[in-house]
Amino acid sequence: MSQVPAATRALRVLRFLATQADPVPLERIMQACELPRSTAYHLVNAMIAEGFVVHLADERRYGLGIAAFEVGTGYTRQGPLQRIARRPLAQLVDRTGHSAHLAVLHGRDVLYVVEERAPGRPPLVTDVGVRLPAHLTASGRAILAHLSSSQVRALYPDRTVFVDRTGVGPQSPTALRAVLAETRQRGHAREAGEVTAGLSSVAAPVLDHNDHPVAGIAITYPAGEADVGRLADAVAATAALLGRRLGGR
Repeated sequence: MSQVPAATRALRVLRFLATQADPVPLERIMQACELPRSTAYHLVNAMIAEGFVVHLADERRYGLGIAAFEVGTGYTRQGPLQRIARRPLAQLVDRTGHSAHLAVLHGRDVLYVVEERAPGRPPLVTDVGVRLPAHLTASGRAILAHLSSSQVRALYPDRTVFVDRTGVGPQSPTALRAVLAETRQRGHAREAGEVTAGLSSVAAPVLDHNDHPVAGIAITYPAGEADVGRLADAVAATAALLGRRLGGR
């Protein structure tokens, strides 16, 4: 049990509001955060005074305030995920002899934020700042496989949103669902020649304290040159380490 219950409740309210698409009535906050009405009322008013919550009086709803936005942008400026990931990725490269990278989901793309190259290995397109279609990459599939079906459906509503690079890979929502189901069953994600002909990748998701996939870690190697099971175990161990450092289980 927390020794600072008021702080715990305030953080619970912030986390709940951050997951909502629109501002919500006080009753929703009460139910989601298991707060009595008087406690919820006084708590959100204190958070309004500090700028973390805004009250839309005409709508009788509450949403995130500017201070919450400042906290989020502060996180982005400090880049803690990149700082936490760099050394474990370098160790992963040393252990496996193959290049490794960390990517985050950005719409229907993955954005590469950390890249560790293995000496003497083939050049890759996955440099820092590069975006690639998430449904074709192992890191993207590792992330997508841990999203809800409704989130995946919102990202990939029909065939028109699918692109390809080498002529292979899922080109419909049905095909993507099959790939993600296989990924979940296998316990890690794979792609073979779908980003770059002749190269394959294996990946695992980095899960936070809510089991939400905040990133994907992948190793890329020449097709047929590696023990995929061994690489998958190494990637999963590194992803689990990062997840624990982010407060995950």
